[in-house]
Amino acid sequence: MAADIEPTTTSEQTPKRRRPVAPRQVARTMVKPMRSIVIFGAVGALVAAVALPAYAASSGPVDAATTLQQVAVDDAQSLVVASAATASPLDRSTYGATTPEEIATKKAEEAAKARAAATAAAAAASSGASSRSFDVGNYALVSPGSGEVRYPLPRGSYTQGRTIGGGHNGADMLAPQGTPIYAAAAGVVRASAESIGGYGVAVMIDSVVGGQSVATTYGHMTYGSRQVQAGQTVSAGQLIGFVGSTGRSTANHLHFEVWVNGGLYEPYGWLAANAG
Repeated sequence: MAADIEPTTTSEQTPKRRRPVAPRQVARTMVKPMRSIVIFGAVGALVAAVALPAYAASSGPVDAATTLQQVAVDDAQSLVVASAATASPLDRSTYGATTPEEIATKKAEEAAKARAAATAAAAAASSGASSRSFDVGNYALVSPGSGEVRYPLPRGSYTQGRTIGGGHNGADMLAPQGTPIYAAAAGVVRASAESIGGYGVAVMIDSVVGGQSVATTYGHMTYGSRQVQAGQTVSAGQLIGFVGSTGRSTANHLHFEVWVNGGLYEPYGWLAANAG
């Protein structure tokens, strides 16, 4: 009877038994959360590495010294200059040569200037010494004759040499050294120097004769014998120097040139036609 009333247990009422979990499955289940933690940690470290320097730069002292290498943030072509820098005006005359060609040209110019200065100093010294010893008291200060035009050398004191032609622009009047030279016409001395190119010691005079412009040149004079200076007014027949053999010359003579209204004239013929 008891067996008849003993409660019967159904399959639904019987508790379910859990299957045992294998160790490999347990390890796999634990790896996934650990991987997520490692990834999040790496990302956080990367964010910190990027953000912290930027934050430190932006939060630095505002009164830090500004350098020449810093530029404006809004305009990349703007240059922020240190407050200690001062403005200085440009002086274009101080520009110097930079290329090898410019340096060589500059050196050549300076050397040429130095040689010219040395030559001028030597000529001045020679002129000063010669002029102190050159006695003009035994010579007439005015040439004989009359009229607007005079012979540059006393008549009979010279021999006619070559005249114009073949690149020679004057007449060579052969005479002993020290023969007095006179202005062929009144005028203004345009040039007077101890060295004028191939003329050597020379004087150049601008005149007006008969309404025409006449320029005369007297070359190869003796050093220190010039009696007139540039800008000086001279009269016809006035003593201006003495015969020598300076410049491109091989013998004592006067190189005499005549230009009328800018054209070259044969000096012997011009003197014969005009000299009184």
